[in-house]
Amino acid sequence: MARSIDYGNLMHRAMRGLIQQVLADVASDGLPGAHHFFITFDTTHPEVQIADWLRARYPAEMTIVIQHWFENLMVDDEGFTITLNFGNQPEPLRIPFDALRTFVDPSVEFGLRFETHASDDEDDEDEGEEDDGDDDPTPPRAAEVVSLDKFRK
Repeated sequence: MARSIDYGNLMHRAMRGLIQQVLADVASDGLPGAHHFFITFDTTHPEVQIADWLRARYPAEMTIVIQHWFENLMVDDEGFTITLNFGNQPEPLRIPFDALRTFVDPSVEFGLRFETHASDDEDDEDEGEEDDGDDDPTPPRAAEVVSLDKFRK
C-alpha cells in the first residue's frame, strides 16, 4: 500500500483528461460560441513534432491559439495533432499532453498551469517499487489555475 496519496499526480491526470475531452469535443463539433484556447507547450519535449523553423523560433516553449482557423484536429490518449496557419503557411503540429504548460480559454476565464511534465509512463513503472526513503529531487506534478492577465492585450 502507498505511504501517501499523490494528489499532484492525480490532479495532473485529471486535468490532462479534461483537456483531452475538451479538444476531442472541438475536433468532432467545432468551437462553440466565443470559446478559443491559448495552449503553451514545451518545445523541447521529445515527442513534440513541429517544423524545424518553428522549433528554431521557439526553442523552449510556444503558445498556439486555437480560434478562427485550424484543421485536422485529432485527439488520442497521448496528445493531439492539429494544423495551424503561420503567416499563410499551414503547419501540422503534434503536441503530447505531457508537454503542456498552460491551457487557457479566456472566453470563460478558465485556465490551468502544469508545473512539471514528467511522463505518466514513468509513474506506472514506479508502481509496486518500494520507497527507499530518499527524497526525490523532482517536485511532484501539479496543476493550478493560471491568471488570465498574462493573455490579455
